[in-house]
Amino acid sequence: MSRDLDKCEFSIQAFGDVPQLQSIIFFMFLLSYAVIIFGNKTILFVILLDPNLHTPMYIFLMNLSFFDIANASNILPKLLNILLTKHAAISFAGCITQMYLFLSLTLSEIILFAAMAYDRYVAICHPLHYFILMSLKRCALLIIASWSLGFIDTVGHAVQISKMSFCASHVINHIFCDIAALMKLSCSDPFFVEMLNFIEGSLFPVLAFLLTFTSYVFIITTIIKIKSVEGRRKAFSTCTSHLICITVFYGTLICSYMRPTSSYSPKQDKFFSLLYVVMVPILNPLIYTLKNQEVKKALKKLKDSVVFG
Repeated sequence: MSRDLDKCEFSIQAFGDVPQLQSIIFFMFLLSYAVIIFGNKTILFVILLDPNLHTPMYIFLMNLSFFDIANASNILPKLLNILLTKHAAISFAGCITQMYLFLSLTLSEIILFAAMAYDRYVAICHPLHYFILMSLKRCALLIIASWSLGFIDTVGHAVQISKMSFCASHVINHIFCDIAALMKLSCSDPFFVEMLNFIEGSLFPVLAFLLTFTSYVFIITTIIKIKSVEGRRKAFSTCTSHLICITVFYGTLICSYMRPTSSYSPKQDKFFSLLYVVMVPILNPLIYTLKNQEVKKALKKLKDSVVFG
């Protein structure tokens, strides 16, 4: 395969093995993408327009919605174009860019979830010191850290993948340029890239997971110590939405990526990628809307202002 980026192309197979279902799959993804954009933009606008929601918890949620929109927009428009036009080609540079954005946004979201867990820990375990420990300045620093670490840490992956040789098939049996699918096509020795994935790619995700897990250990311990049933229910309700979202999020990522490249299965990976790329961005706004009274009140207020002027 030529290294001239302007001449190199991959072909994303997507669902080419089931041509009779292409139209149905296209409309399913189109509807899913519309729901993702509508749901997450609604969360963004509700938080922006309601001053009562200008607190760290909801500022984090606003960034989560932005990450979900960005990640879906990085993958689904290209997939929809492939399903509609049957033109599956993607340039080498476009493929590496799509992979890099996916890795960066995913890592940023992992770090953001850890920051949200810390926020819930402070709110439940140290409520009297909440506005000191979780000031808007600290909230801004945590958000900047999630963006910066996500987009800087994954540069090495993109550089190393771009240096690999792809002398076998150029057909990516996936719905987008996923790192595992690209490594499967390469005829270069994958040892160094796999070590980089394991060491560099695991550092921040593992640290973020440990912070999230530790935060919830303290949260649950504190809630158990609350004597009244109503007090325990109220305390737990403040973190239920976040707990559900991170369970779904980590569940899909672990199934997709916590295994060696040799165990790569195209059908299985397509399924788990669909869970992450489509299901998670749809569920996040739904979970936070249905489980959060403040968001529901803000939505009602926004709807009334639109209807009644």
